[in-house]
Amino acid sequence: MNSTFYNEILTDHNVHPAHKHKMEGANFSLEGVNPSCGDDIILNLRVEDGIIKEGAYEGDGCAISQASADMMLDLVIGKTKEEALRLSEIFLRMIKGEITEEEKEELEEAAILQDVSHMPARVKCAVLGWHTMEEMLAE
Repeated sequence: MNSTFYNEILTDHNVHPAHKHKMEGANFSLEGVNPSCGDDIILNLRVEDGIIKEGAYEGDGCAISQASADMMLDLVIGKTKEEALRLSEIFLRMIKGEITEEEKEELEEAAILQDVSHMPARVKCAVLGWHTMEEMLAE
């Protein structure tokens, strides 16, 4: 992956996040914390008839944690809970280096975070939003 492209996408999601705001009407809400570096997000989803209709997050953290949460929401809004959980499972396997090219394509822009697997200290940052969503939807 071209590191300039990677940095541009991360920067864009941090400077102009599409989903970082307060959200009214959420019927799923959960805080995710990464104590090792201080990342903290509150993920809010509005799910109707099993479909994620709206999503947003609030909080603070490093560029990777914030961009990853924003990319995740880009990907899962409009999907069923089951599809969102499947995409999360693919993302988490991608971080471990265990996915096919076809699965990687399903992650769209979030696939740029694949190289985080080579930066162990950043893995928890990249997966924070995804783990939070999984925990929330599994309940």
